[in-house]
Amino acid sequence: MRKTLKVLAMLTLLGASSWAIAADLADDMDRLSANYKTVLKTNSVDTFKQSLQNMRDAATDSMKGTPPKLKNKAPDGPEMQEFRKGINTLIGQIDLSMELANQGKLEDARKLAREFKQTRDTNHKKFR
Repeated sequence: MRKTLKVLAMLTLLGASSWAIAADLADDMDRLSANYKTVLKTNSVDTFKQSLQNMRDAATDSMKGTPPKLKNKAPDGPEMQEFRKGINTLIGQIDLSMELANQGKLEDARKLAREFKQTRDTNHKKFR
């Protein structure tokens, strides 16, 4: 019985890790959204920084995806370049917010993080 449970646990972990590696664009956007909510609410510098890192990871992974609006466009076409530019803008904002958090300036980092919403809204209008 114990061996069976161990095997099932290992298979579950393996399946979860391969799912995380193969996340699609919608999953990445969900991860961005969930962690953004944490960034705006937490008072813990460590939680704030971990959520920013999770956002950065999701944003980086999302560059591999294609928004539904661009499914029939060339992978290196101007529309996809514009999509990636928007993601790079967000990553730059995340990095600046992380720098402030690393300096212990949580409220300044959170203030900057509130600007992520404008980046999101601008790019959602274009690509969603």
